[in-house]
Amino acid sequence: MVYKGIYHLFYQYNPKAAVPGNIVWAHSISKDLINWTPHPPAISRDTPYDINGCWSGSATLLPNGEPVIVYTGVNTENQQVQNLAMPKNPSDPNLVEWIKPPYNPVMAPTQQNMINASSFRDPTTAWLGRDGLWRLIVGNKIGQNGRMLMFMSRDFVHWSQSKQPLYSRRGTGMWECPDFYPVSTGGEDGVETSVAGRGVKHVLKASMNDAFFDTYAIGTYDLGKDVFVPERGSLRLDSEMRYDHGKFYASKTFFDSSMKRRVLWGWINESTNAAIDISKGWSSLQAIPRKIWLHKSGKQLVQWPVKEIEKLREGKVISPTKELKGGSVLEISGVTASQADVEISFEISTMEKVEEIDPSLTDDPQAICSYGASKGGVGPFGLLVLASKDLQEYTAVYFRVFRAKSRHVVLMCSDQSRSSLNLDYDKPAYGAFVDVDLVKEKLSIRTLIDRSIVESFGGDGKACITARVYPSIAIDGGAHLFAFNNGTDDVKISNLAAWSMKAAQIN
Repeated sequence: MVYKGIYHLFYQYNPKAAVPGNIVWAHSISKDLINWTPHPPAISRDTPYDINGCWSGSATLLPNGEPVIVYTGVNTENQQVQNLAMPKNPSDPNLVEWIKPPYNPVMAPTQQNMINASSFRDPTTAWLGRDGLWRLIVGNKIGQNGRMLMFMSRDFVHWSQSKQPLYSRRGTGMWECPDFYPVSTGGEDGVETSVAGRGVKHVLKASMNDAFFDTYAIGTYDLGKDVFVPERGSLRLDSEMRYDHGKFYASKTFFDSSMKRRVLWGWINESTNAAIDISKGWSSLQAIPRKIWLHKSGKQLVQWPVKEIEKLREGKVISPTKELKGGSVLEISGVTASQADVEISFEISTMEKVEEIDPSLTDDPQAICSYGASKGGVGPFGLLVLASKDLQEYTAVYFRVFRAKSRHVVLMCSDQSRSSLNLDYDKPAYGAFVDVDLVKEKLSIRTLIDRSIVESFGGDGKACITARVYPSIAIDGGAHLFAFNNGTDDVKISNLAAWSMKAAQIN
């Protein structure tokens, strides 16, 4: 949230180890979303209703401007319950100290409300209805059916459960870290969470515990029935409507009133196992915060790194327009390849050698990407990042164009199969189809590279893929950056700009 001109990030943290357990709410502040200063934990495990864990939740700004946090505590009976926390001194813009009111918990599973006490967590930011009642949702499942349970309150203290969920779907498992917010149908500006009605659509998002990805649906919030009606997407386990097609989970948005934008935060987990995480002393981190909005088509959301990240850029390298011959590799020199921001756009001159897509894989882009960046027709072409000079190691981020019946489809891949000579971790390939009009639009990739993280944005943010990679050769001065084309047809690099990135202050 942003409070008195300062950004506050609260996050799940174990102060005693590099792996999950002993979870508290850590707290850091920033004036630019990039450089962060830590404070003591805001919420710790010190009461009967959260002694076994202070799990995820959300902050809401009340009409008087003061914040209140609603979070999941795990009580002495290992039940998941919802609690409040408030700043001890609201006049302190840093909000260093937080207190818990004596009437916690404010929402709890009972026999009457038939809530599964082991799957009842992660309350959202609350919104204020036209009837003067606050509403929020909590993730839940009954059997294998995912549910967004809704609770209502007039005073933010006494909460009652709605007669029906905001939304539910059979066979989807537990819906973690739900989010529900409006998006403007008329531009990229963000919308305050309580806005409803004309000029907005609503987004319902869930972190799918059974499949470990974040999916969303776009639709209408029926104010009369208090339900969400999806129009595109429906929170299925096989959904391709995802924030990010790589390592990105447990995400949350907030409305940044200072910049009139909605900002998305996501958690990037490791590709190593717990033993390796313990040996290196840390694990997991936050993705670069992203501005998120509804595409003008209304079909999907679009994401882009917040503009403030550009303050870390230095030493810009640009390249003139040039042909990238089929089977060629071009080094992009002059930047610190282990920590860089790269923007590249391609033009395709001919579609004569476009390959037919395997009909059995039209709904499985990751399966196509798992074949690697081997020779094709139109593509693969893109970037080789965190690459060793001799290309023993690299992570490939690229496009490939296929023909499917009477249309062309664009595939974006992020392939880690060659990312390291070390064999002790997962090295998957991720993929997504990108909705691009090849007649009117160029194919663009922006990639943020940060030593073990590769965040890629294809088609001006229509498809996002985050990867964790751990090169053993392509580190520090041994890292290189290349553009490549493994297709038969030549492609044109119409725009190429790259920057070295200074280090941010992070705790």
